[in-house]
Amino acid sequence: MSSSSSPNVSEVASLIGEPSRVAMLLSLLGGKALPASELARAARITPQTASAHLSKLVEGGLLVNESYGRHRYYRLANAEVAHAIEALLAIATPKPIRSLRESDQVRAMRYARTCYDHLAGEVGVALTDRLLALQLIEEIDQDFVLTEAGKDKLGKLGVDLHFSPKSRRRFARPCLDWSERRHHLAGVLGASLTKRLFELGWIERMPDCRAVRLTPAGETGLTEQFGVPIPPPKEAVR
Repeated sequence: MSSSSSPNVSEVASLIGEPSRVAMLLSLLGGKALPASELARAARITPQTASAHLSKLVEGGLLVNESYGRHRYYRLANAEVAHAIEALLAIATPKPIRSLRESDQVRAMRYARTCYDHLAGEVGVALTDRLLALQLIEEIDQDFVLTEAGKDKLGKLGVDLHFSPKSRRRFARPCLDWSERRHHLAGVLGASLTKRLFELGWIERMPDCRAVRLTPAGETGLTEQFGVPIPPPKEAVR
């Protein structure tokens, strides 16, 4: 086997490790496509510097870009990139919080957020725990498997359970939650369930960050449908 067949881990690590690029990648971890100008503000760098960093991330396969009129939008290349970043967050030491606004954002993110396209945080972990307890999903060989009871329950809720065998993405898998240090549901099933929660109005996106808000309808729905004990938001570490 030639050396060229081995993954170039050092190249990816160097791309992710630069502070400005980290800030931009974290801004995209919620799954949305963002313009270069917004990513430059998130990284606190000039548009010209941001453009150079974004080009490197695209060339390295971590981002893809799309043009809409005069504007160019960037998003994570795939769920695997998001999973890698989330895994790094789980082992990284926390940064000091320097403002009340940042404290509020951290508290909201820890409570409920999107991890690329699936639900994470306290609420995401609590929902996953209930899916396991109700035997709607089972953990087998480091993957989650949807049971017949789960197909019936989630199907009636309107969750799209279609899965293409040609998809490179796993159908259902555990994702280590960086704030809870436990697993939430990811993969195609996690994304479909989260999409349905948005459609039902049970969760709503919050401005300026990837945190989501659990609505009163969501509290009622998750309790009635799955018996999820709604955790009260924790105070952010100051």
